[in-house]
Amino acid sequence: MLVAVDGSESSLHALRESFKLANNEKSWITVVSVIPSFEGDLELVGVRDITSALRQPFEKALAVSKEIASAERALIKTVSEEGVPYERIVDLAESENCDLIIMGRKGTRHIEKSLMGSVTARVIGHSQRDVLVVPEGSQIGWEKILIATDGSRYSRIAAERAIDFAKSYGGELRVVSVVDVPSEFYAEAPNAVDDMISKAKGYVKDIRLQAESKGVKAESFVGEGEAYRIITDLAKKEDVDVIVMSSHGRTGLKRLLMGSVAEKVIGHAPCPVLVVRS
Repeated sequence: MLVAVDGSESSLHALRESFKLANNEKSWITVVSVIPSFEGDLELVGVRDITSALRQPFEKALAVSKEIASAERALIKTVSEEGVPYERIVDLAESENCDLIIMGRKGTRHIEKSLMGSVTARVIGHSQRDVLVVPEGSQIGWEKILIATDGSRYSRIAAERAIDFAKSYGGELRVVSVVDVPSEFYAEAPNAVDDMISKAKGYVKDIRLQAESKGVKAESFVGEGEAYRIITDLAKKEDVDVIVMSSHGRTGLKRLLMGSVAEKVIGHAPCPVLVVRS
């Protein structure tokens, strides 16, 4: 596992939660802190040693991480990188052959603005590794898992991962698919909407049956409306431990953002969100 820390309480909370998962999964943890390259005008900066000033908070983050790990009796390896944060995190996850990248998330105030173009979005957009985003104050758990599906091959892979976790931890699934179309579409093409709802019911049924065939209890839901709201509201109502969803493969500039639904779910979720990429 690779945990990214920047000294914020949200990133350190994610680190603390990662210890429980690492213990259960018998995994090693690499903790990375990335020092962004300075791109300003050195002549305008009133700091003699700008490099030292830039490094200090990130080196402190790693020192605090070691203290937390020691108190938790957890073994970690710390790595200090310099450059574009998301690039260094993605590259390190590849070179360390990590199965999972864990990142923290701050509170929900102005969350949509803060997530757009964020390090988290870019890590998910560019990495082929799964990414677990842990909101500040939440706990990692697998007893009740919400899997969101749109019937794509990407979401089918995410469903398989969710079923595996549920089976391993004795958990159960909530399976949801959302029909999200403009209101005027209902009046213009009601038959098409009915067809979309029918397909959504088929998507959740397939996953429910797949889960039950492996001895995992599952309940299915189909919602109509704004996808991220349906998903996060259901997560709150069902008091789920984690939301599992896919992020569709992208190329070029489109990879800079992970996709509006996944991004908004991460921004508003009351619990950790596992974005399945691999």
